[in-house]
Amino acid sequence: MKAFIIAGTHSGVGKTTITLGLMSALRKRGVTVQPFKVGPDYIDPSYHKAVCGRPSYNLDTWMMGVDGVKDTFAKIMANAECITSPVSPSFIKRGMGGVAVGVIEGVMGLFDGKDGKDEYGSTAHVAKVLGIPVILVVDARSMARSAGALVYGYERFDPKVKIAAIIFNRVGSERHFKMLKQAVETKCRAKVLGYIPRDEEISLPERHLGLVMMQGSRGKGQARLKKIGELIERSVDVEGLLKIDSRLKVQDSRFEIGNRKSEIGNVKIAVALDNAFCFYYQENLDILKQLGAEIVFFSPLKEKRLPDDIDGIYLGGGYPELFAKKLEANKALRQHIKNLAEKGLPIYAECGGLMYLGKSLKDFKGEKHDMVGVFPWVSRMLEKRKTLGYREIKAAEDCLFLKKGQTMRGHEYHYSEIDEPSQKIKRGYRITHNPPSPSFTKGGQGGVEGYLYKNTLASYIHLHFASNPKFADGFVKLCRRKKSVNK
Repeated sequence: MKAFIIAGTHSGVGKTTITLGLMSALRKRGVTVQPFKVGPDYIDPSYHKAVCGRPSYNLDTWMMGVDGVKDTFAKIMANAECITSPVSPSFIKRGMGGVAVGVIEGVMGLFDGKDGKDEYGSTAHVAKVLGIPVILVVDARSMARSAGALVYGYERFDPKVKIAAIIFNRVGSERHFKMLKQAVETKCRAKVLGYIPRDEEISLPERHLGLVMMQGSRGKGQARLKKIGELIERSVDVEGLLKIDSRLKVQDSRFEIGNRKSEIGNVKIAVALDNAFCFYYQENLDILKQLGAEIVFFSPLKEKRLPDDIDGIYLGGGYPELFAKKLEANKALRQHIKNLAEKGLPIYAECGGLMYLGKSLKDFKGEKHDMVGVFPWVSRMLEKRKTLGYREIKAAEDCLFLKKGQTMRGHEYHYSEIDEPSQKIKRGYRITHNPPSPSFTKGGQGGVEGYLYKNTLASYIHLHFASNPKFADGFVKLCRRKKSVNK
């Protein structure tokens, strides 16, 4: 097996564009490409899946720990190796038949992570713990020989990070590229693989709140991906990329992929998945399956009722504010979910799911739309981002899915706020790392979170279950105990 990390000197350098192009080029050659994304991101993985035809997995040394990153990478790559796919004749001649290539897209700049003090959460840290080479993307706009100084500094900032190759983005001409190549290869160890010319048509669009899922970008999105692939084929040495020494020996994983039947029987968990609710770590769903849960997807925009035999609900984040009218119009499902919550069906909701479970939602125009009403708050959209950052939580005595004192890690990012919840609403946990500004309007306790009502837990924080699988285990066990309360 082989693997590479596509990193950037800084955010906005074109990592996603070049990553997608390389994935497309490898797929064109019949290679099985297994995508990954460094950091707490839902958007880029949706593009990866569209190109590779396989789910993309997040790798984050702060949220998951070093061992968690190693284990996830090992088990997913081992599974990818088992996939057979047609391989081009030239690859078969070179012994590349059946090869699996892991392509990991980095986050922000190569060395950017949790903070400025250490490497946790950075692309560089993931490259080091996995022992795989870095392909560094450099924005060459308004730059020539200085590119050599830039790469020289990146190579020496942490010599344990192997920067194997450079790809330039936004290059003005062939002559410009030759100057850049000379500057780097005269002073640096890294090989220059090629470039992407300046072309606004291939730039991924500025999207709602800076984000949009691939399923919301069909048509023009597919045409853009095709053009990116063509530019990579024309101007980047893909064969040279595959010659870089990046062979892996992946150890057997501690966990199996797929649905492992429990000794006490499976449960069904309904997971909201549509244009309004689409933010999920793929591994969260995998862990639920490993614990014996059958995942049943449903659309809060379309479904009028959930199946009668579900035992729990998982409401992820997404864009409920963009689809508030449709969510409000689906009164039948809103009432059904509220009835299930009143009966004690286990429900876990995060960010967009938290907004959906509130009394109402005010969109960017200030228009109020009725939501489920399990909780009494009104959520409202803001023009500026409310909060962004890593979070660690510690369970209080009455947290549904964790025992008192257990911790989990995750990420918080939203442009909305809620009313200050009444003290009658229990809080399930305290934020022990990077407490955010209060997510509500005024006078709140920003370090107390995880709102509880019967067997419903709602939070603004996107938790990564790999940081403590006991959370998912507690969710599944509660679903079993309350099995079929909706009948």
